[in-house]
Amino acid sequence: MPDHQITAQPTAPHNPAAHQPEFNEHAAKSIGGGLALLLGLIGLLLGITLTIAGGSLIDDGSADIGAPSLILGILLTLASFFAIRGLNMVAPGEARVVQLFGRYKGTIRTDGLRWVNPLTSRKKISTRVRNHETEVMKVNDADGNPVELAAVVVWQVEDTAKATFGVDDFIEFVSIQTEAAVRHIAIEYPYDAPDEDGLSLRGNAEEITQKLDVELSARVRSAGVRIIESRFSHLAYAPEIAAAMLQRQQAGAVVAARQQIVDGAVGMVEAALTRLDARNLVELDEERKAAMVSNLLVVLCGDSAPQPVINTGTLYQ
Repeated sequence: MPDHQITAQPTAPHNPAAHQPEFNEHAAKSIGGGLALLLGLIGLLLGITLTIAGGSLIDDGSADIGAPSLILGILLTLASFFAIRGLNMVAPGEARVVQLFGRYKGTIRTDGLRWVNPLTSRKKISTRVRNHETEVMKVNDADGNPVELAAVVVWQVEDTAKATFGVDDFIEFVSIQTEAAVRHIAIEYPYDAPDEDGLSLRGNAEEITQKLDVELSARVRSAGVRIIESRFSHLAYAPEIAAAMLQRQQAGAVVAARQQIVDGAVGMVEAALTRLDARNLVELDEERKAAMVSNLLVVLCGDSAPQPVINTGTLYQ
């Protein structure tokens, strides 16, 4: 029988709330609360007046008139008090998520005094910009070196329906997903790249934070949260290897500086020989050229100031 080859299919990135039902924010039906407040106060005042008047008439023996007035006053008072419960004070930077018997009926974002169905429940959610700073975490980078890092994330609730019904606690959700995204980014890149073309946490902060923005935005999208900005607030080697890595960085800097010094010295020697040949100031054979190159390189590449030696003879004596 022929062998059947099984080809692995790429898996989609995991979404923390992929199996949750989708909720999209829409405006709730509401009216200005000024008129509703005025009518409610008038009805409340009128109901109290009728209640007091009906009770007085009953005490005076006019029960046939006082009883209806008393009942009407009590009903009007209760109805007015119930209607006033539909008033909401919405401050700038806040929203009210409206539910009727457990069903989402919309969100009030218009600031000021608003009135909705008194039977509904209203949950206050802040839509202001918030900061979240992670604790200093110890993770291993792409090279396996332990590093410490922390990040600051600026975020804002964009969809109040998803923030309320998509996750249990959107503030805790953002906190946990931020830490997970920072850890995932840290293990994908080295602290220092061995070559200039590779990305590193220390050398390519802008590119790494952009990748962090993309990953974090994808993680918190199910909570209706928008990531405004994210930055690393702390980035360093772990204390147990910090000294060794500092020596490594210093050695690399010394090698790079020496290489630059040698490149410059070779260029200066080459320019000196070229100018001497062009002006015919002195005739130099190959041995004299080698001696001159050696002396110039010693002078230009030495750590200390050179000590001049006066030669009273010739190169061959």
